[in-house]
Amino acid sequence: MKYRALFISDIHLAARACRSEDLVSFLQAHDAATIYLVGDIIDFWRLRRGPSWRASQTEAIKELVAKAHGGTRVVYIPGNHDTEIRAFAGTTLGPFEICLQAIHTAANGSRYLVIHGDEFDGVIHNAYWLAVLGDIAYDIAAAANTLLNWVRRGLGLRYWSLSAYLKYRVKRAVTFAGNYENKLAAAAREAGAVGVICGHIHHAAIHEVDGIGYMNTGDWVESGTAIAEHIDGRFEIIRWTDRLREAQSGTPSTPPVTPAS
Repeated sequence: MKYRALFISDIHLAARACRSEDLVSFLQAHDAATIYLVGDIIDFWRLRRGPSWRASQTEAIKELVAKAHGGTRVVYIPGNHDTEIRAFAGTTLGPFEICLQAIHTAANGSRYLVIHGDEFDGVIHNAYWLAVLGDIAYDIAAAANTLLNWVRRGLGLRYWSLSAYLKYRVKRAVTFAGNYENKLAAAAREAGAVGVICGHIHHAAIHEVDGIGYMNTGDWVESGTAIAEHIDGRFEIIRWTDRLREAQSGTPSTPPVTPAS
């Protein structure tokens, strides 16, 4: 399917829980004039703890490179897990444009600030050690998911992720404690934008915050989500991993997208 723009973040290539296989199938099924990679694409934190790269993660990069060579504009906005890439801001890295943030102009002329969002996370800036410790704990919880869901399948229960639940609880605490969404809305207003498109907290959402449109892309370690702008300017959440699970299980499909006008 062809879109005006796709926004993808928090892939965490190299992380144990990275859903690179889902991402490859998503990229093969979707195309856009512009693709924004909204931070935490490569997980350098995980790479520093030891090699954990899979062939499907290389394939995901190849798909993105192929799209860029095919005429898609690919904009890479680094996050806190790939902050090393920020040193290349204002340049191109291969076929990708590197920038700290971007302004996306929608089909109706509305401007949206595109930014990873870690800049507004108090834990990252005031307790970095806690963020690193939490990342290690998440890796352990992700490994426990395999055993947990083997048991659940034996009981006839649907997939449920312990790591996703724990990360969601922690990230929501960060959101409430640090006024994350309000700070991003204020940044968008200051940039002369009507909305903000971000990542970082691993929870896809489209809603309004203080009169500013707030869109979060979600992640590719659990939910497998992206924000898409249709040709007519509508924005929606694509929940790709949910679609794949439903197709594999044969269960009735739930609404896969959350639209925004």
